[in-house]
Amino acid sequence: MQFLTDRKRAQGLGSGRSGTGHHKRMLMTSMALVVLVPLFVFTFGTGLGGSYEETLAFFSRPFPAIVTGLMLVVGILHFNGECQEAVEDYVHGLKGALLSAAVTGFSWLLIAAGLFALVKLAL
Repeated sequence: MQFLTDRKRAQGLGSGRSGTGHHKRMLMTSMALVVLVPLFVFTFGTGLGGSYEETLAFFSRPFPAIVTGLMLVVGILHFNGECQEAVEDYVHGLKGALLSAAVTGFSWLLIAAGLFALVKLAL
């Protein structure tokens, strides 16, 4: 049994076979963010308002550094997945491919810069 309309069958625009993987990835990052966002807000709020030395001492402890790093990585990967979906839906052709590559590159650049700053702060 096929769920394709006559038009879709004629154009060959059936399933792309990647929707399930994308959905699972977004579901996993969403579930992780449900736990990480409140943890990050309370952890970051605790370290906020201190002097520079107190902030360095706070983020040099393992728990705040790990929560911040996880929040950074999972949050940006979730952002990347959502932006990729928007680019696939609304931008087509070469422009879409270039924008998709740019979004992915920007996401990984943000992760690298954030983790570099966190390591610099924590060590």
